Amino acid sequence: MGLKKKHINKETVKALNINKYMGKWYEIARFDHSFERHLVGVTAEYSLLPNGKVRVINSGYKNNFKGTFKEIKGKAKIPNPNDPAKLKVSFFLWFYSDYYVMELDELHYKYALVGSKSDKFLWILSRTPSLPEKTLNYLLERAKTRGYDTSKLLWIPQKNN
Repeated sequence: MGLKKKHINKETVKALNINKYMGKWYEIARFDHSFERHLVGVTAEYSLLPNGKVRVINSGYKNNFKGTFKEIKGKAKIPNPNDPAKLKVSFFLWFYSDYYVMELDELHYKYALVGSKSDKFLWILSRTPSLPEKTLNYLLERAKTRGYDTSKLLWIPQKNN
């Protein structure tokens, strides 16, 4: 008798203004994965390119803020203009990963909950190095309602510049 896999609701926001989404986002929390393992102070910067694709620059410090600064450049695209909250992101040649904007402060774009087709990826992002407790609790509840195990989230230290 096998274990029944829990259903994850990966529905994205109905509207995404890609221009408003551009800029710097701080990683507040994430599920552990190899390409960001042991990084703190992680940010992602998005900028729109003339060809309609998005430049992505992820950066952070290895182990602590005095550790090695790491940066990786990639690109993102919106495969279906009718579903702009489902992006594909690539940091390695032509290997693209899903990037689903599932929750968003639709008025000011101050926070986002991002996942993928898989239940192995989840991020809480903010325009600032921290989020108010009320907002954080809201995003955690939304992630739980969607079927994510939020106990797996790693809380990422950020510098408060």
